[in-house]
Amino acid sequence: MNRQIPFGRTGLRVGRLAVGTVNFGGRTDEPEARRILDSALAHGMNMIDTADMYGWRVHRGYTEELIGRWLAGSPHRRDDVIVATKVGERTGDGPNDRGLSAHHIVQGCEASLRRLGTDRIDLYQMHLYDPDVCWDVVWQAMDQLITQGKVRYVGSSNFAGWNIADAQHAARGRGMVGLVSEQCAYNLLTREPELEILPAAQAHGLATLVWAPLHGGLLSGALRKAREGTGAKSAQGRAVSALSVNRPAVERYEQFCAELGRDPAEVGLAWLLSRPGALVPVIGPRTAGQVEGALQALETELSPGELLELEKIFPPVGHGGPAPRAWID
Repeated sequence: MNRQIPFGRTGLRVGRLAVGTVNFGGRTDEPEARRILDSALAHGMNMIDTADMYGWRVHRGYTEELIGRWLAGSPHRRDDVIVATKVGERTGDGPNDRGLSAHHIVQGCEASLRRLGTDRIDLYQMHLYDPDVCWDVVWQAMDQLITQGKVRYVGSSNFAGWNIADAQHAARGRGMVGLVSEQCAYNLLTREPELEILPAAQAHGLATLVWAPLHGGLLSGALRKAREGTGAKSAQGRAVSALSVNRPAVERYEQFCAELGRDPAEVGLAWLLSRPGALVPVIGPRTAGQVEGALQALETELSPGELLELEKIFPPVGHGGPAPRAWID
């Protein structure tokens, strides 16, 4: 599989997998985080995805600070990577330390630049839709940052399909490119984006980044790891709440992977990579070894029969495909 693909309509080429940094600080210490980043870059994973509030287990912004120290470790490293961060989630205790007001967008960008130790953010993503702010305010702030050279491209995260359409309509009215990417949760268990988010992204020429590609570890062999006592991330949070209602499907999935002789994480990522639209899964490794494991998915091509079996285990919403045909046909 080609390890570098076009990133939407930006002209950028990015690795087929992106390295997510949500575990840096608290779950992954700085030396191991540096090893993860070194290994990812060495294998062509040139996009680093973070957020201004990551690292909250230490303090909000810690992860950007860590990445900044890593970037400073080599004179050419900053030019070798695509740095993607986010704004919108709460970063402080003040009433304006959240959301997509022009105040918070500009202030948040300046703070991220300081923590990252860089003069520009390659992809500045709105972490979530803010219903209290009109698009003219958002795009005025983003236009200011782009004009100043502090932001190269703007993306969204956790948007609905109609949010994407509204954002693009407003941006084009200002003569702006608008969004170049959407980052959404999508995996074998989370098929809802197929209804409207993925079609909207495709219709507007957006690249698609995928967070939680293994549903918080649930699709990485959670049941086997629980039996072996080796589970960490798969034994908490999103994975635990989903397991209570999806155990039969997860049991069938792990049995299917065992019959294939492949690791469940490899199969889950390979399924995403087989989907239309050149998706870029954002993996969240806790160790450098997990980077190596994820790369195996790039060499894994699932057969039509294997893909059909996965559809049986994890059926799509309704009849499958985009809305409204998914529930009309």
